[in-house]
Parts: sequence; structure tokens; C-alpha cells
Amino acid sequence: MRHNDVTMPTASAVPKPTRAAKRWGPERRLEFIDFRLRWDGRLNRADLVAFFGVSIPQASLDIASYMEVAPQNLLYDRTERVYLATSKFRPVYSNTTPARYLSEVLAIETGVIQPEASFLGWRPPSAIVPVPGRQMDSKRLLMLLRAVHEKTGLRVLYQSLSQPEPSWREISPHAFAHDGFRWHVRAFCHSRLEFRDFLVPRMLKVEAFHQAGPPSKEDLAWGRYVDIVLTPNDDLPLAHQQVIALDYGMVDGTTKLRCRQALVFYALKHLGLLQDSSLESSQVRVQNMPDLEEFTRPRQS
Repeated sequence: MRHNDVTMPTASAVPKPTRAAKRWGPERRLEFIDFRLRWDGRLNRADLVAFFGVSIPQASLDIASYMEVAPQNLLYDRTERVYLATSKFRPVYSNTTPARYLSEVLAIETGVIQPEASFLGWRPPSAIVPVPGRQMDSKRLLMLLRAVHEKTGLRVLYQSLSQPEPSWREISPHAFAHDGFRWHVRAFCHSRLEFRDFLVPRMLKVEAFHQAGPPSKEDLAWGRYVDIVLTPNDDLPLAHQQVIALDYGMVDGTTKLRCRQALVFYALKHLGLLQDSSLESSQVRVQNMPDLEEFTRPRQS
């Protein structure tokens, strides 16, 4: 096969995929090609060989397969011996988005993933705002995960803000939630007979408790979604409002955040938009706050 004067191997000339190639699959490798071309603007066979552990002939075949799907997206530079993205490049895979790119930069910066596990090639210098670290005991986390998976209950020694001393609670967890700073467990509380939020770092001890609570589908506040409608703060000058609309990706002066009802309090708190926040200093306001007020009280134990 020839394309843009580049000779490509035929399928019969390419050896069988290696174990790594089978594990990742050809579709994943094509996605990698698409991602690198979009964000690095270049790709060579060595990139595929290094990341997936495939042979050079297999890498050539993968690039040829990509060229069959999107011939306008790349061309071969004989001087640099690299495939370059063309001015007509259009992504083939919908998940090679700006959000995906920046999420991988963030994941590397926070240590969630190692650089060699990411699709990123070159990446810009970056930094994150430090936040207080919260230690999480691996044994307690494992018990919480198993309880959610197996739909069983747990006894936890829990330190709440409302009591000076920790107390034992019997809960049946069914989900995890992050409020922007801390991890919570959404669980049925057997003493209050309702679904509530429990902060994982405040669980001092965790023990097995096999009585299960109601199924998660009965946690209506968790299963129901509402929209948080944001608009620029109309007390600001019009020029500032226009800039804020750009910052928040607003269309016609509004943007909607789809949020679980149970997490509305945390979403607004994270944005600094609760009623006790300084509205004068806020860049945005909640257009539909009257509809959300009943959900702005945390169900935290």
C-alpha cells in the first residue's frame, strides 16, 4: 500500500500481534495515534513501540490503518522521519478532547498516574495549588469498598463535629463522593434510618456488620439530578460579566451544572456560592437558587 509516497507493509507481511498488542487492542492504538497527532502534532513508529510494546511492523500497520480512516490528518516528513498532523486534521476519536488532555496533565502532576502510563508525549510545565493532605487507611478503604460491592453494612467509630467524643455508627454504604476537597461515603444510617454522608477521614475504626440497609435506589437524593444554573454577577460591569461568561463557558449568559441532588450543598460550597458567602465578591450567581435552597443543607453525620 502507498500513501503520500510512503510505502506501508501489507497485512501478510506483518507478524502476529504481540501479547501487549492483544492486551491493548488495535482500536486503542489508533486512539493513541489520534491523540498524539492532535496534541503533539507529530508521531513516529517508535512512539507506538515504546508505549504498547508492539513490533515496528505492527506499528507501521497501525499507522497505515489510521491513514485509511483519516488520510487527511497526517503526512510523512522524510527529513525528520516523522508523521506530522496536517492543517486539515480533524480528530477521529471523541475522547481526545481538551478536557482529556488537561486531565492527564493534572493526573501526572498529582501523582495519580506515572508519565509513561499517559498518552501524553511532550507536556507543558505545570503546577497545582497545594491542599492539605489527608491520610486514608488502606484497610478501612478496602472494607468500605467491599461493603459497597457486596451490599453489606459496617460498624464505624466516627468522629463528628456535633459530638466531642467519637461514637459507633452502623451504616450501609452504597457510593463514594468527592466534594472538591474530601471523600465522603454515601450510606444508610441505621440509627437515624435515613441516607446520609460520612466523611471517610473521620472514620477512626471500621468493623464488619452484615445487616444491609435499603437498596441504593431508595436513596432518592442520590439518584435524582438537578441543574445548577450559573450567570455572571450582575453587580459587576458589563465588560467583566462578558469575561466571566467566557471563563465559565456560558452560552447566552448562562451555564448549567448537572448535579446529584445529594451533592448540591457541596457543589455550591466548592464554588463559594452558599448564602453565607460574600455575594459582592462572587463572579457568578445561582440563577435558580430558590429551587435549590431545600438541597443546600448537608446530610452529614
